[in-house]
Amino acid sequence: MKKVVIVGAGYAGILTAKKIAKKFKKNDEVNITIIDKNPYHAMLTELHEVAANRVDEDSIRVSLKKVFAGRKVDVKLDTVTSFDFDNKLVFGKAETYEYDYLVLSAGSKPTFFGIPGAEEHAFKLWSYDDAIVIRHNLINLFRKACRIADPEERKKVLSIYIVGAGFTGVEMAGELAEYLPIICEKFEIDRNDVNITIVDVLERTITLLPEDLSRKVEKRLKKMGVNMMFGTYVIGVGEDYIETQKDDMVTRHQASMVIWGAGIESADITGEAAKVLESARRGRIKVDQYLRSLQYEDVFVIGDNMLFIPEGEEDPVPQIVENAEHSAATASHNIISLITGKGELAEYKPAFHGFMVSIGGRYGVARVGLPNLMFNLPSFLAMFAKHMINMLYFVKILGWNKVWSYLRHEFFTIRHCRSFVGGHFSNRTPSFLLVPLRVWLGAVWVYEGIMKYVKGWAAEPILADSIKDTNAWYDSVLSSGANGADGVVAATDAVTGATGEVGNVVEAVGTTIINWDFFGLFKAILVSGNDLANSTIGDFAFKLDIPLLNWFMDSFFLSSDSMQIFMQTLMFLAEIIIGLLLIAGLFTFPAAGASLALQLMFISTTGQYLNTFWMIFAAIAVLIAGGRVFGLDYYVMPALKNWWKGLPLVRRLYIYND
Repeated sequence: MKKVVIVGAGYAGILTAKKIAKKFKKNDEVNITIIDKNPYHAMLTELHEVAANRVDEDSIRVSLKKVFAGRKVDVKLDTVTSFDFDNKLVFGKAETYEYDYLVLSAGSKPTFFGIPGAEEHAFKLWSYDDAIVIRHNLINLFRKACRIADPEERKKVLSIYIVGAGFTGVEMAGELAEYLPIICEKFEIDRNDVNITIVDVLERTITLLPEDLSRKVEKRLKKMGVNMMFGTYVIGVGEDYIETQKDDMVTRHQASMVIWGAGIESADITGEAAKVLESARRGRIKVDQYLRSLQYEDVFVIGDNMLFIPEGEEDPVPQIVENAEHSAATASHNIISLITGKGELAEYKPAFHGFMVSIGGRYGVARVGLPNLMFNLPSFLAMFAKHMINMLYFVKILGWNKVWSYLRHEFFTIRHCRSFVGGHFSNRTPSFLLVPLRVWLGAVWVYEGIMKYVKGWAAEPILADSIKDTNAWYDSVLSSGANGADGVVAATDAVTGATGEVGNVVEAVGTTIINWDFFGLFKAILVSGNDLANSTIGDFAFKLDIPLLNWFMDSFFLSSDSMQIFMQTLMFLAEIIIGLLLIAGLFTFPAAGASLALQLMFISTTGQYLNTFWMIFAAIAVLIAGGRVFGLDYYVMPALKNWWKGLPLVRRLYIYND
């Protein structure tokens, strides 16, 4: 039995555990244990969104039980206190763990550089709990300020300082500045009474970015009302003040809230390991090219905990998410090779693809590309890239379930339009307003199905002649020329009125509006059964002519009278069933999807009159959760979801959503 113990369920730890578990999913001789003090994984790069009340707190938290459901990974809720590297032991408060291979990925914590009062009085932003504390404190701060009558005293209470102009400080400042108009309006406070200031000893924001992008960040922050103090040291933090020093001048500023984002160091347990393992630079442990500690080849160190300088570089790899992902891949590969005795150990050769920073939910900057070919992205694309990268990460750890949750929090239920696409995708319309539309759409389908039965669709073949007649009509209108003024035939009745399939033909005038051929793959045809000046919406017919579909219909569905009757029977039964399901609000999603599929089938065979296109848009409108209000889905779907996500295979593949 080979035992792999992973300390820390951050970005690097989770990915390492999943990669090793995937390799040995059929091997009972390999045991994988991951230990963390929390039962969840938090998206540390998104903490500012929760702190400034843009998204719900659950949006950045991922249950470890869900991540490893159906996988042979033993998740331990424990706090690791020390190690015995010689005897291969990990000591936790609850248990002691033996290992053959240890992965140290415990992450980081804020560092306060020994500044008096900073650790005691500043608000950290480095954990899920930190974000919640900041959010609640902000709200309480404004609740208190709205009761203060003296304007000067109110301004003192609403003085907020953010220490550090790196990624954490800048994103927190941008998010907070975007939130201010909202919270100020709520508590009836003048925005000018609120002071947000970034303080940093460096001369610009985010030094990992080129200077021109840093200046863009600063320009945006200033536009949002954020003050900046560069080249300034923080020398003290108190309960209601912050002391700074610029050159030889020391200044005490009134500060009701100081948020610390000025730097990080290795987590406490990594510092404990660093007492034995060679380390430098705030507790980062030195590793070889295979990501093993220099003293023990069975101890791998990854993510923020590792200190590694790639060949040809002067600085160690940065403590960023991409480094966590790359180092997890290398470490897991090497552990697998050592356990199996197959393959060679892989050297760590990171190739980072750039950096992105968001200034609130609407604006961002990015420098991305390949190591030797970097380019800047405009704001919209920068924000788009950020969300795409987050979703790709979620695919790796929790599949569709978390991707859907992320989309819902970031776009579909976004608060106060705080998104780079504004609130255009946000769900604001009460669902009960869709009930009449859903019921009416269902009633039309039931009517159409019954009328088809009355007209003999279950007794005699009709489809072939109907399609032949409509094709002849379209051809006659198209052949009459671009304006179609001399067309001699048009449809006067549809086989079914409401679904609008073009049908029986008589002499009339027609007009060609569109006749586009897309490389022989299909044609888009829009014609009127009347001259253009006298046409109404009910005269216009649209058809997608698809040669491959025509061949399929002729070869199979229309190949014999018996097959036609069979297909006709299926069609009107499907219409009745779809209609009843929509009326009842039962299985609304598949019913609306089937409604769309039938409409597409009509468009690509007989064509449809434009006055029936409302059915397409109605089906789209009720597609998502349309049956949860005054419908049976209100009762049925929760029960089905609980049953579905309880299946082992479903949980392992993450093909469910919460």
